[in-house]
Amino acid sequence: MLIDAVFRHLAVAFCLALLSAGVVRLMIAYPILDHPNARSSHVRPTPRGGGLGVVVAFVAGMALLYFGADYARLPPPQFLGVIGAAVAIAGVSLWDDVSDLRFSVKLAAQAVAALVAIASGLVVDRLAVPWVGQVPLGVIGLPLTLFWIVGCTNALNFMDGLDGLVGGSVFLAAVILCVVSGEEGGWFVYAASLLLAAGLAGFVPFNLNPARIFMGDVGSQFLGFMMAVLAVAAARFDAASVSFLIVPLLLFGLLFDAAFTLVRRALRGERVAAAHRTHLYQMAQRSGLSVRAVAATHWGFVLFHGGLVWLFLAMTPSAKPLIVLPALAVQIGWAVYVARRVRRAGLTWAAG
Repeated sequence: MLIDAVFRHLAVAFCLALLSAGVVRLMIAYPILDHPNARSSHVRPTPRGGGLGVVVAFVAGMALLYFGADYARLPPPQFLGVIGAAVAIAGVSLWDDVSDLRFSVKLAAQAVAALVAIASGLVVDRLAVPWVGQVPLGVIGLPLTLFWIVGCTNALNFMDGLDGLVGGSVFLAAVILCVVSGEEGGWFVYAASLLLAAGLAGFVPFNLNPARIFMGDVGSQFLGFMMAVLAVAAARFDAASVSFLIVPLLLFGLLFDAAFTLVRRALRGERVAAAHRTHLYQMAQRSGLSVRAVAATHWGFVLFHGGLVWLFLAMTPSAKPLIVLPALAVQIGWAVYVARRVRRAGLTWAAG
């Protein structure tokens, strides 16, 4: 019975991957061109907006879920609120791909979408502290959840600057999250991560270096928003809500790079919202590593963090937050390695 269900789910995922690929091919045939500039990693005009394929596949899958699988969906207010907010994020982001909206407009749209998800009931209300146990967050849970959703949305958006890096990383993270959720009985997270993986399976082959199309904001912001929401939903895997850490752990490589770069640029007095090419992944590529090598490195990070997730699930609740330490150690090692390459190559960390 279980095997039959798995095959049915995989068959649906395969069909949705084909749907995603079809939309991506249309976006290539009728392109929104991304013209290179001084801060671009590509050298020729390339279509963008390929993430629309992921969005269409995901929404189609969610429609099937809503009408045909009660066990795998949230209560209607939460379900419709989350999906509606995600579609709204995708719509504003597609508009941004066409018209290049101001950052303040995008940030406002992200905040509104996050507030819709929070209003529907998706809030982290407690976290586990090492050797202390679970700590209720009270009213602090609302702003922390808002900060997490908006922060994750922007982090994936900022990191989408090399062929296959974000698409491949989130695909692997979604597959791992799907398996973990299935084993933990988190059926909405299971279904949503399966649908995201299916949509990305149709997109990523077109995005591998040399990319035929870029994800665009419509893809990166949508994925960041949905992965952030799934982290909050995954907090229900246990009574202490420590399973909220699963998604941040899977995406730790992307989140670390975004946070490291944001803090470094703020300390230098640079405009943190301005375009630049000084993320760790960008500096690694500029120092001589190939685009494929940098993307593969980040895929490796996700697989390593996936191994940490399995360890995480076996740890005692009070010790589980300590799982971020080996992930942090790997990222610090990566940052040191990139810094040495940058110094040898005579590059500067200044935005330009």
